[in-house]
Amino acid sequence: MTLIDAFRQQAVSCEALGSPFMARLLTMLAQEWPADSALAKSFETIPGEPGPSGASLPLRTCAGLHALVLTRRAPALAAVYPPHTAEDADLRDAVLAAIKDHAKFLVNWCKSPPQTNEVRRSAAMIAGAQVAVASYRLPIHLSELGASGGLNMMWDHYALEIKGTRFGPQMPAVTLTPEWSGPLPPAANPRIVAREGVDLNPLDPQHGDDLLRLTAYLWPDQPDRLAMTRAAASVMTAPIAKGDAIDWLARRLASAPQGHLHLIQHSIAWQYFSKAAQARGRALIEGAGARAKRDRPLAWLSMETDGDTTGGRGAAITLRIWPGDITVVLGRADFHGRWIDWAYDSAG
Repeated sequence: MTLIDAFRQQAVSCEALGSPFMARLLTMLAQEWPADSALAKSFETIPGEPGPSGASLPLRTCAGLHALVLTRRAPALAAVYPPHTAEDADLRDAVLAAIKDHAKFLVNWCKSPPQTNEVRRSAAMIAGAQVAVASYRLPIHLSELGASGGLNMMWDHYALEIKGTRFGPQMPAVTLTPEWSGPLPPAANPRIVAREGVDLNPLDPQHGDDLLRLTAYLWPDQPDRLAMTRAAASVMTAPIAKGDAIDWLARRLASAPQGHLHLIQHSIAWQYFSKAAQARGRALIEGAGARAKRDRPLAWLSMETDGDTTGGRGAAITLRIWPGDITVVLGRADFHGRWIDWAYDSAG
C-alpha cells in the first residue's frame, strides 16, 4: 500500500465512522500531498505499512494538523476547520500552508504512533462487566492491556443509559448513550476495588501535553467526543505501567488476590500486538484460567476487530470466564462506540 492509497482508505473509514470532514480532508491530502515537503520526507524513515494496519501515517498527519488548531498555533488553519465551513480551495491552501509553515512541529508530532482513547468504548466494557459479575458477585481487580490514557479503566465513573435503563452512578462524569439493539445486560452492580493498566507509551490525561495528544486524534467535526474525553480525563486516577503488555500481564496474573474477580479488558488494542505476543498472552491467560477457583475467578473481556477494515460491522465483544472456560459472545460494537448490537440474553 502506498501512502496515497493509505490516505484514500482512511478517508473511506472516516466517512463510515461519521466524520465527513475527515473524509474530505484525507481525500484532499491524497490528491494534493506535498511529496517534497519535510513531513513527506520524514515519512520515508518510518518503517512499516503506512495505512491503518501499520504506521497509520494519515491519522498522524491529521492529528498533527488538529493539534495546531487546538493549540491556536495556526489561526489560518483554524479558520477553515469545524465549526467553520470553507471552500475546497481554501481548505487545501490552509492545510498545505500549515504543512510548510509548521514543518518542525508536524515532523516531531508524527514520529510517535497514534494515541487514542475512545471513551465511548466503555459502553461495551460496562455491559460486559455486568455479565462477568453476574456469574461471580465479587469485587473487581481490573487490568487493562493497551490502556493508552486509561480512560476506559474508569468506566465505573460513567453511566450507560439504554432503553430507559441506567447502569452506573447517578452523578457520572460521562453518560454513554449508544444506539442499542438486543436485550439489556443483567443489572449486577460491578464494583472495582483495584485497577491498573499498561501501555508502551502511556499518557497522563491530566497533563496538558498528553491530553492534547489524546484530543488531537479526535475528529474536528465531532465536538461531543472532545467534550466527553475532557470530562473523562477529569476523573482518571488509575496507574498505568510503561512497558510490554504481555510481560506486565504475567506479573499481574501472578499477583491477583483471592476473593476478587480478576477482569482483564482491552478494546481495539490486541490487533496491534505481534502474533507472537498474542499467542503468549493467550497462553498466559488460559493458563491462569486453568488455575482459577470460585473464590479467585478470572474473566477476559475484549472488544476487538475480527476482520472488519471499513468500520461497517464494527468489533466483536467477547467474554471468557474461568473456572470452566466459558466463552460468551456478547455482540458487536461500533469502533467508536456509537452503536452496540447486543446478543447475550441473561434471561435465556
